[in-house]
Amino acid sequence: MMLHRERLKPPRYIYPGDEWKIVEKQYYPDFLGQMETIFALSNGYLGMRGTFEEGRPYKQHGNFVNGFYESWPIIYAEKAYGFAKTGQTIVNLHDLKIIRLYVDDEPLFLPTADLKEFTRTLDMKTGTLRRELIWQMASGIEVSVCSERLVSFAHRHLAAIRYEVKLLNRPAPVVISSEIIPHRTIRGTDGDPRQTRVFREKVLDPIVAIEEEQRIILGFRTTNSRMSLACGIDHQMETTSPLNWEQVSTSNDGRVVFSVEAEPDVPIRLTKWITYHTSRSTPAENLCQRAKRTLDRAKRQGFPTVLETQKRFMAYFWRTSDVRIKVDHRLADRTSEEWQQAIRWNLFQLCQASARVEGTGIPAKGLTGDGYEGHYFWDIEIYVLPFLTYTNPRSAKNLLKFRYSMLDKARQRAVDVNQRGALFPWRTINGDEASAYYAAGTAQYHINADIMYALKKYVEATGDREFLHREGAEMLVETARMWRDIGFFSVRKDGKFCIHGVTGPDEYNTVVDNNAYTNLMAQENLLFAANTVEALQTEEPTRYRALADKTGLAEEEIGEWRRAANAMYIPYDETRGIHPQDDSFLSKKEWDIEGTPPGNFPLLLHYHPLVIYRHQVIKQADLVLAVFLLGHCFSSEEKARNFDYYDRLTTGDSSLSVGIQSIVAAEIGHHRQAAEYARYAVLMDLADIGGNVSHGCHIASIGAAWMVLVYGFAGMRDHNGQITFKPRLPKGCNFFRFRLIIRGQLLEIEMKPETATYRLVEGKGLEIYHEGEEVMLTEEAPETECRFGEPFCDDD
Repeated sequence: MMLHRERLKPPRYIYPGDEWKIVEKQYYPDFLGQMETIFALSNGYLGMRGTFEEGRPYKQHGNFVNGFYESWPIIYAEKAYGFAKTGQTIVNLHDLKIIRLYVDDEPLFLPTADLKEFTRTLDMKTGTLRRELIWQMASGIEVSVCSERLVSFAHRHLAAIRYEVKLLNRPAPVVISSEIIPHRTIRGTDGDPRQTRVFREKVLDPIVAIEEEQRIILGFRTTNSRMSLACGIDHQMETTSPLNWEQVSTSNDGRVVFSVEAEPDVPIRLTKWITYHTSRSTPAENLCQRAKRTLDRAKRQGFPTVLETQKRFMAYFWRTSDVRIKVDHRLADRTSEEWQQAIRWNLFQLCQASARVEGTGIPAKGLTGDGYEGHYFWDIEIYVLPFLTYTNPRSAKNLLKFRYSMLDKARQRAVDVNQRGALFPWRTINGDEASAYYAAGTAQYHINADIMYALKKYVEATGDREFLHREGAEMLVETARMWRDIGFFSVRKDGKFCIHGVTGPDEYNTVVDNNAYTNLMAQENLLFAANTVEALQTEEPTRYRALADKTGLAEEEIGEWRRAANAMYIPYDETRGIHPQDDSFLSKKEWDIEGTPPGNFPLLLHYHPLVIYRHQVIKQADLVLAVFLLGHCFSSEEKARNFDYYDRLTTGDSSLSVGIQSIVAAEIGHHRQAAEYARYAVLMDLADIGGNVSHGCHIASIGAAWMVLVYGFAGMRDHNGQITFKPRLPKGCNFFRFRLIIRGQLLEIEMKPETATYRLVEGKGLEIYHEGEEVMLTEEAPETECRFGEPFCDDD
């Protein structure tokens, strides 16, 4: 597999290792865009990129509300039946965090300011971004500026900034201008399909403007999608120095300006409250009233109280989600402290992306940037749901409920492409298909099976059969119908059930016949549907009849699903002893990956798709992903042969590859590769492996980094709800600890080079397996220590 270099190598004297913080010890514009992503704050509903309060300098401003989008017509030079008609793009909202500082009428502008001290800190224990600096002015005035920013987890619509200015050596007039400014959405794509389109037309139409004492609230409606927005700011100023203020606003912007006759060592402390409210149906006028209530409540509580609730939320998150690791020397040029920092930053991003996701999905970039237009994809179910299922099952359920809310539109999409059942959109915000390129979009029918796979894992891990029977069963019926309709029993394949004209996870091989990943996942989907509906018939006949009435389910359909699953064609090459990725893959010429100039990766930006499609070359793990997700379908020898064959053909052009490659490499004993891939998975964004972290975090890849630790290092598998462990720690790792929530019980796993300790922290009793041996944990005997094999060795 082609592994790209680390593009971001921050000097350690500026960016030191710290287990709980990302620290920047001087203003360093070389990494401006990357740090705007790395220092971004979000709660899953509201997100703000880590730009400076002064508004300049910046690489890309970004303030987003999950699911708030503008729509636009997709224009085709040549139309065809069933093509997606309407695109959706997340809107870059008005920037409410701007605070400009003037001392003696001179602006604080970081690129030219003489900064005697500068520290910016993302504190992952408190969920805050803090900056402290001392500005030495040419006049000799020294100014201390300290700001602390948060996007509240406890209060979904609230963000806040505490901004303190103090003159250190002499008096001077100080002006603080707190502003609302609009931004465009967002930039041209430069031919990169991963970036977001720019709206040259107006997106937000002003509807209402409210101006009260030190408070401004603006209401808007999007031009095409007709969504409503209210955004507002309010202030609390504390100082004993003489003060006056004024404010001005229009229907599109505004500012509140505080003028202070500042004295030395007398603090000027401004608290800026920020709120956003959005809706698809509620008028902007009503949202403005909600915004007023949010601001009123925040002012009553005060910043210290809001900060304390933030700390409590983070303490709860880390209690169930933390992963602790120690190494006994510098492992791959990083200290134990630096590895812990990277792991916790990844976990913090998963928290920020999912904490208050209620009625939406998780965008590919979370709310840290505009990449992929704020769309939801299949990779959240496959790469992020495992983390949430085992650490925050409520959020996992919310995401599955969101998919269920899209079922009617998925039914319509199936009609659009001449199929029965339901077809979930490949990329979407509102449930409508937004992919204009069907070959690498709509043709990825595997998204149906991916969602049902995530449902199955959630139900097995939580025991939530009520959700399975109430919402899940209906999704299973419609997805199973789609598979039975799209496939056929092929005479040429000895009556096997074949699925033609689809695209698997690997987007460098499109519209193929019998993609192995798709067929295997469809088989799992069909069997899960048949088993669930048959169980309903037996266990809850009234609910079964209601399901049959709602979906028009005929009893013979269930048998057809099982017959198709049992006859599913799974490609296999007897000569090589591997599973072809699809029917034609092995007949193609191999791409010369070693001979391809490093500057020509990713291939999709340098070669015509038809050139790529003619070769054996892989953008991201496809067959190898199936080897991991459906390991019970492969022998140990098949896993090894498949990995060895496909690994060398994988470009690494997708951030989703290295995590899966690491897990499978660890399972088959390729320990050096497993450790190397794990390193790249954990550092994907912090080291900017893909070269585009300035566009936002790779949330699914971050989820894969957690999977590397749990499914790779700890060797966990969860087939049919049975939790098993086969630990293999990397050489040099002498301590590894994490927790899982399994059917409402809290399990702690602690590993050292030769022992694993399983500890039931909460719960009545839990049965797990260690290297095939049963381990029973109870309230009376909550802890068991087990031995395991050698850690990862130097040689494969």
